[in-house]
Amino acid sequence: MTANAKSTKRESPKLPTLADVDAGRITLDAYEIAHGEDIPELTADMMAQARPASDFPELAHFFKARGERGPQKAPVKERIGLRLNQDVVEHFRRTGPGWQSRINAVLAAHVKANKNS
Repeated sequence: MTANAKSTKRESPKLPTLADVDAGRITLDAYEIAHGEDIPELTADMMAQARPASDFPELAHFFKARGERGPQKAPVKERIGLRLNQDVVEHFRRTGPGWQSRINAVLAAHVKANKNS
């Protein structure tokens, strides 16, 4: 290649950094545009053209019903019905959210302490 021939290699433009934003050399909006993170505002026209997720059954595994949990990676607990004394339930409920897990912890500690008996 001769000295006058133009190189076909393109140098990629240097993207701004967050340090550039902090230093005031570029705005956050300009930073986001440069990095392809600029998301347009949602307009009424866009909403009118929107389709419900149910139109895309192939994506059903991304959506869960409200309160529905995904599959457990390693099922470690068994769902049972259990009748406890009212004073026991009231005691644990007073301790706040997670009271069922605390009952489980107390029972697990009892089992561990009495494993050899």
